[in-house]
Amino acid sequence: MSPAVSSPPRTALVTGASSGIGAAVAAALVERGYRVFGTSRDPGAVTAPVPGVEYLALDLTDYASVEACAEAAGEVDVLVNNAGESQNGPIEELPMDAVERVFRLNVFGAVRLTQLVLPGMRSRGYGRVVMVGSMLASFPLAYRSSYVASKAAVKGFADAARRELSPFGVGVTTVEPGSINTGISERRTQYVGEGSPFREEYRTMVDTLNANEAKGIPAERVAATVVGAIEAKRPRPLYAVGSNAPVVFALRRLLPRAVMLRIVARKHGLR
Repeated sequence: MSPAVSSPPRTALVTGASSGIGAAVAAALVERGYRVFGTSRDPGAVTAPVPGVEYLALDLTDYASVEACAEAAGEVDVLVNNAGESQNGPIEELPMDAVERVFRLNVFGAVRLTQLVLPGMRSRGYGRVVMVGSMLASFPLAYRSSYVASKAAVKGFADAARRELSPFGVGVTTVEPGSINTGISERRTQYVGEGSPFREEYRTMVDTLNANEAKGIPAERVAATVVGAIEAKRPRPLYAVGSNAPVVFALRRLLPRAVMLRIVARKHGLR
């Protein structure tokens, strides 16, 4: 009898894998036997590389960089679109170049990378694409309009693409984390003028947001949810984790939208 031939490990590409959720996802996939490519704008500057991860350069705002990354990764079975920018500011004061940048990074770059890996997934009859979104896409918050809109956009792409790709064995899903303790508070870009009429309320929102994130769940909890979505036989359209997700999504189904928006605002110190 011929010895059984083991299948080669599946290959995963995780964007933004130098820290936070991306690093936790990459580590979890390595542990489960995947070959993992992680991305960073500058792989040589990653201070705590995840053992077993092969790092590739990727600037999601540059389509040439996106295409070079996809070519370097080769055949990818799993794509986790995690990299992104967290942005704050009153809509009146957001510079349009900043809004364009957050969409280029959070949406357009992720969509282009997805386009590049899909033909191979489809031809092999298997693939998983996970968009790491935010519960703010389901529960919008004042002074976070550009970020909320970008995360709602990637969820929209994922929801619409599911039916296109499911006949070819490709599952597309969105994972929406709530408050996560990853240190993102220090990296968030902010746009509010010194003399802004919104400044006092904006400061209240940011202080409460930062406090909620400091008490949030660890990145490893989100990573476990992402891995569950990847390995599900039939991934659900949406997975939410953190911030009492089961309760708040149940309330969202029961309460009028205006009431839910008021609840979200109050949770962040806004009256």
